[in-house]
Amino acid sequence: MPHFSYLVIGGGMAADAAVQGIREIDPDTPVGLIGEEPHPPYNRPPLSKKLWKGKPLNTIWREEGNWGVELFLGRRALTVDPRAKRVDDDHGETYTYDRLLLATGGTPRRLPFGGDRIIYFRTLDDYRRLRALADTGGRVAVIGGGFIGSEIAAALAMNGREAIMAFPEEGIGARVFPRDLSQYLNDYYRHKGVEVLAGESVTGMEERGERLAALTGNGREMVVDGIVAGIGIEPNVALARQAGLAVENGIVVDEFLRTTSPDIFAAGDVAFFQNPALGRRIRVEHEDNANTMGKQAGRNMAGANEPYHHLPYFYSDLFELGYEAVGMLDARLETMVDWKEPYKEGVVYYLEQGRVRGVLLWNVWDQVDNARQLIAAPGPFTAESLKGRLPA
Repeated sequence: MPHFSYLVIGGGMAADAAVQGIREIDPDTPVGLIGEEPHPPYNRPPLSKKLWKGKPLNTIWREEGNWGVELFLGRRALTVDPRAKRVDDDHGETYTYDRLLLATGGTPRRLPFGGDRIIYFRTLDDYRRLRALADTGGRVAVIGGGFIGSEIAAALAMNGREAIMAFPEEGIGARVFPRDLSQYLNDYYRHKGVEVLAGESVTGMEERGERLAALTGNGREMVVDGIVAGIGIEPNVALARQAGLAVENGIVVDEFLRTTSPDIFAAGDVAFFQNPALGRRIRVEHEDNANTMGKQAGRNMAGANEPYHHLPYFYSDLFELGYEAVGMLDARLETMVDWKEPYKEGVVYYLEQGRVRGVLLWNVWDQVDNARQLIAAPGPFTAESLKGRLPA
């Protein structure tokens, strides 16, 4: 029965960052890491970004090998006993710990049809499967017009592959972007060779020999060689629930990233944390949060006792367009758009009761810190007062 002063459940970016944080404070004490994937930790963003632009696959690997951590890969933790400080996995192994981190991430939402014929794009193995399909020149249907769907469709088209997008909303990124920007993206993607089916919900799938037919609620049939779905994730909270920890929209943590059991911490996609700048609890499923929160959780496990008040940002590349975003991007909020060049370069502000709650930097760079300060400011702000506030 292996014992670790620090035990990490999860094999993603937050888990690896936590090991780094531990080692900044405690360079020698044993650390164990249990990961479901057979691979050591790697960076996820390149799977839908740089790997499709010629970046070598070996550039995704992280450096956990330099942190002196014992890896238990291809294993799933089944139970946590906070009183006994014990973890049991699906291989029949039992581990004990002094401090535990839950960096269990999320699981892609699945459709009620299609089974394993649909690629739910999240992991390295998903990338390899889609890449093999793309390399044969296959036609691919992308279900979902959000963050992952928009990146995958762009990646396929940039590699000369035929892609068709279907999603129930009016436009690409409709839940995040102002309506006119979302509508612009529909036309932009079509111009880039992507067939965009806005307002189309995929409701079924049939096998047609080696090919697949994706069926929509409007009676449309898309015959393709493969289907990819990017329809969001659900946080992996089952282990936390089993352990009796507080769970809401993720695992509830305090400002030091402790759960309701003082020797158990949580970080990354699964953590539901209080952000002072926004004045509310949030859960963030992006790289900056995984790396920054993961490292802070590791430091705090090792005794740093430092609050996590960071407001994460995220980014995306859509053909020649790109953006960075901070805070709450919700198309239902009041938006004020400050274009330098419409739909090509500018800033979108998301307001709620006179305060800036989110900032979209559309082809505008080096303004993330200024956006954070604006979100933290008490306001009140008006559309006029925000004009030119964050220059392109």
